[in-house]
Amino acid sequence: MLTPERFIAAFVHAVLALAATHAAAQGFGQPMTEQDIKAWDISVSPDGKGLPPGGGNAAQGAKVYAQKCVACHGEGGKGGIAAPLVGGAPLSHVGAQKTIANFWGYSTTVFDFIRRAMPFQQPRTLSDDEVYALTAWILAQNKLIGENETMNAETLPKVRMPNRDNFIIRFPERM
Repeated sequence: MLTPERFIAAFVHAVLALAATHAAAQGFGQPMTEQDIKAWDISVSPDGKGLPPGGGNAAQGAKVYAQKCVACHGEGGKGGIAAPLVGGAPLSHVGAQKTIANFWGYSTTVFDFIRRAMPFQQPRTLSDDEVYALTAWILAQNKLIGENETMNAETLPKVRMPNRDNFIIRFPERM
């Protein structure tokens, strides 16, 4: 006997089978190659795990900033149509302006964000050396590193951000 539960189960099964067939016909569900996975496997941990080879310094970063960032973040990184990257008093309340120096907990997160999301109109178009250089420039502008320091996979994780201890680590066992 066809009960309402069996009818619903049969209907759901038929819909899922039809959806799978339609997806396959549209080219969905293709297996990913190692190269496909590598292109998206770009996570960087606070301890620096996942940082790519390469490096850059603030002088190199200033040139990249002038070409690809100043239109949105303004002269000297002090803000434009996008958030400021430089300056900012210590956070005193929830609505305070958050900048690299007064909010971000890890220098590697700055690298990771730039690498994934910038420039806004063409994300993921910067080379790893350009990202290291921009990160060095931003950190130097915020007086967190010296102007002549080079940022790379070894040096970047050693930069201690001022707001680092003001976060509650959600999964401390992963650190």
